[in-house]
Amino acid sequence: MTESASPYISRPRIMVLGVQRADPPFRIMEIDGEVIGEAKSVTDVLQAAAAFGITVHDLDDPDVVRWVGGDKFTWH
Repeated sequence: MTESASPYISRPRIMVLGVQRADPPFRIMEIDGEVIGEAKSVTDVLQAAAAFGITVHDLDDPDVVRWVGGDKFTWH
């Protein structure tokens, strides 16, 4: 298989991992492959992105944000 025949897999700068059971529940967040902290809401994701100079126009764009173990509405 050549590179041109292989499927395209994006590597977004922002990764939001699965929900961690805690009180309150949270999701671990990575930017550029480095764990930067936890997010408890979409607002936390947007604030962390802005702190790293990343402008997010569409939280559903897999080239920008990868949601692991749920989507932007999964916080419990």
